[in-house]
Amino acid sequence: MDEKNALVVFEDKNIRRTWFKDEWWFVVEDVVLALIDSKDPKQYIQRMKQRDLELENGWVQIVHTLLVDTVGGKQKMNCANTEGLFRIIQSIPSPKAEPFKLWLARVGYERVLEIEDPELAQKRMKEMFRQKGYSDPWIEKRVRGIAVRDELTDEWKQRGIEKQKDFAILTAEISKATFGMTPNEYKQHKNLPKQSKANLRDHMNDMELIFTMLGEGVTTEITRSKDSKHLEECKAAAKEGGDVAGNARKDAERKIGRSISTNDNYLAETEKEKRKRLS
Repeated sequence: MDEKNALVVFEDKNIRRTWFKDEWWFVVEDVVLALIDSKDPKQYIQRMKQRDLELENGWVQIVHTLLVDTVGGKQKMNCANTEGLFRIIQSIPSPKAEPFKLWLARVGYERVLEIEDPELAQKRMKEMFRQKGYSDPWIEKRVRGIAVRDELTDEWKQRGIEKQKDFAILTAEISKATFGMTPNEYKQHKNLPKQSKANLRDHMNDMELIFTMLGEGVTTEITRSKDSKHLEECKAAAKEGGDVAGNARKDAERKIGRSISTNDNYLAETEKEKRKRLS
């Protein structure tokens, strides 16, 4: 991303941002300074979190420490994406809040509108998949799978899972129990390039998506019913959830006479094209 675009201006106030995970993340202190009359945004943020305990408890989920370009070079600073800022702004009583939301909608893409109306995000996602050559039946399963996955990761976050590597460990546990392969092994099975950023699930067929959803959906329910906490307990629940899906997969394979897991991918041929050719 061009460095020249890393600085934006709201009502003569400079707001630094950095590109992370395919979206802009804004320096929280800069945003607060642009909305309030204070020379000490750090103290204001502390008082704001004390007033809003819900915000304080969820702070680590919406604010990340990222490297940002400053006058003195790159420095680690607290940043939030558009969704995170939308939540933070709720706790700032400022007449500039509404104008800032409109400004944020322009510089932070369409995320503000999508937060207020999640259906817009879903419609945009579906259209993106259509443009990539996926059929409507596949898209419905993929979008539903995203919702099931989000529900699971939200549950994990509430139970003390914070590190990305821990999310990866738990996901691998479900995948291995469901398909006999971790996500990385599954990507190799589908001959996806090692250095590729391709999302494994974008290369799954309908049945693979269904069993992925089953494993993650059951894991969510087991995690809740057992009130699993932290990594080891959540890992045990993940294996149990994956085992349910894995047993169902094996039973289905015996009945239909073929493997659910395939080495097909959609690098050379789109899902819609492959579906049409095989029908």
